[in-house]
Parts: sequence; structure tokens; C-alpha cells
Amino acid sequence: MMGSFLARALVLVFGYAYPAYECFKSLEKNKPEIEQLLFWCRYWIIVALLTVCERVGDAFVSWVPMYSEAKLAFFIYLWYPKTKGTTYVYNSFRPYVAKHEPEIDRILLELRVKAADIAVVYWQKALIYGQTKFFETLQYVSSQSAAQPQSNQELKDKEK
Repeated sequence: MMGSFLARALVLVFGYAYPAYECFKSLEKNKPEIEQLLFWCRYWIIVALLTVCERVGDAFVSWVPMYSEAKLAFFIYLWYPKTKGTTYVYNSFRPYVAKHEPEIDRILLELRVKAADIAVVYWQKALIYGQTKFFETLQYVSSQSAAQPQSNQELKDKEK
């Protein structure tokens, strides 16, 4: 358990924080080198793809012994300058993505439209719910104020 925790912490440092800082340094140069920017763009594309795949398949692979350590090693392999892992991995899946790019774009557009439709439906439901609760609260407050005992002055006025 402690090893897994340590490996996950190291993945955060060496898989996300350090590459993000290196990417930041590349962007902040007076004249950033295009090759360095391409390298970091490719790195983040791979990391995003891995993150999505991991979230989907986490139940199937997370139990594998040394999974976190292998993931850490893979992240380091990707950005370590001597291995050129990012270039190799990106060039390996690039033809597949390029071949299916129109289909991927179509699916993403459909998902965007469906997500917008769902958001509108839930927004309307939330507004109706909020409106209902608001009016229920007003009704409760008005019923409580009508049921309150009369003040001493009102009682004296009635006695006269």
C-alpha cells in the first residue's frame, strides 16, 4: 500500500508537475523553439489519451502488480531526452488517428450536441425545482407569520 501511494505521488511529480514546468519554461522563452513545443504538445496528447484509457479501464489493470511503478517508468520514458519515447509513441498511433479523424470529429460533434441537450434539460429541471422550493418556503413563512400569537398591544386593543 505504501509503495503504491509513493508510486502515485511520483507519477504526479514526474508525469505531470515536472513536464508541466518544462512546458511552461518552453513557452516563456523569448523565442520558443518549435521542436520543443511540438515535443511537449505530443507529450500532453499522449498523457491525455493514457488518462482517458486509464479511467475507462482502471478496474481491469489497476490490480496488476507493479502497475503504478510501470506507469511511472512509462511517463519518464516519454519525456526523458535520451529515449525519445514521446516521438516514438506519438508516431506509432498518429497514422491511426489521422485515418479516423473525420469519424472522430463526427462523434465528438454528436457528443457535444447531446451534452448541450442534456445540460438544457437538467438546467430547466433545476430551475423548476428551485422555483418550487422558493414558493414552498414563502408559503411556509407566510403561514408561520399568520399563526403567531398577537402582541400585547393587540390584546389590549381587543379588550377595550
